[in-house]
Parts: sequence; structure tokens; C-alpha cells
Amino acid sequence: MRTPFVMLAAAALLISLLGACGDSAGPSPPPPPPCDQACRDGSAIRAMRLTMKLAYNLTLQGEPVGAHDQTVSCPLGGSARIFGVATSNADQGTTDVDLTYVFDGCVTLEKDDTPKDNYRLALTGTVVQQGKLAVQPSATTALSIKSDAFSFAGTIYEPPADYQESCPFLLMQDANRVVGTLCGRDASTTL
Repeated sequence: MRTPFVMLAAAALLISLLGACGDSAGPSPPPPPPCDQACRDGSAIRAMRLTMKLAYNLTLQGEPVGAHDQTVSCPLGGSARIFGVATSNADQGTTDVDLTYVFDGCVTLEKDDTPKDNYRLALTGTVVQQGKLAVQPSATTALSIKSDAFSFAGTIYEPPADYQESCPFLLMQDANRVVGTLCGRDASTTL
């Protein structure tokens, strides 16, 4: 009589273990919310602004103050040229900039756990940047960033969504917040 009971108990244990294995991952996370036009524009602005920062750091960071004209290859294709004047203000912990960036198919990529922070875009166009870049933690970045004609081509978001825009923009950066208009629409992002 003990043998059938032991076999029945073993079978019940095995069934419960197999059932638990199937549920071990728990419920799958909900899909990310849809990315509306404001979300898409914000991702594109973030990509452009972070690519400007990368190009600046690869060419002008640590260089003497004054006039500059340098070109760098973008890591995933294309190029970025930066020219203009950058002047350091050690007392304020800032760099005053009046720079022009010329992107020629500069491909930029970011993969992140936050869906809206993902992108793979080719950037083409001219951007004028004027204002102050914070160099010290006690300073704040304050910039105007504008273009009369700029092109974004590629994907944004996760899962990837197509993003193709060619239009002017006018943006203001205050610390890590960027706001303004892109293609005549209100647009913003946080870096």
C-alpha cells in the first residue's frame, strides 16, 4: 500500500515542479507605451544633441581657446565638422561657444533600457550653437541651438519605429533640459 502512495506523491511533486518551471519567469512585462509625435521628436532631439556633444568632445575638448575648424569621422559612418570660437571662463567654470556643426550622414546609435532613449539615426545638416557650456558642476549649460534645414533618417524608440524628418528647428538648452520647436511642433527632451 505504501508503494502506490509514494508513487502518487512523487507524481504530484513532479507535476507541481514542472508547472512551477513554466511560470518561473513570472508574467511578461507590459509592452512600452506607444511613442507619439512628441515622443518621437524628443528622441530625435536627444540623438542630435548627444551627437553634437560627442563631436565636440572628440575635436575641441582640451584644445586651446580661440577659433577652431575640425572634422571628425562619426563612429558608425558619415562625418561632423565643427568650426567657430570657443572661449574658456575659468572664474565661472564655463566655455562660451559660437560654433557651427555640419553633419554629413553622421550615424548615431544608442541602446538603452528606456524605450524612448533608443535610436539609430543618420544626421545631415548645419546646426549653430551659441551660449555657455558648463565645465564645472557649479555652472549651468545655457545654449541656443538652431538649424534652417536638418535631416533625421533612421529609427527611434524600442521596438524601433521609422523616423524621417527634414525641417528647421530652434531649441534652447538650460542645464539638461532642451525645449523649442522642431518642424514647427513644440518639442523637448531631457539629456
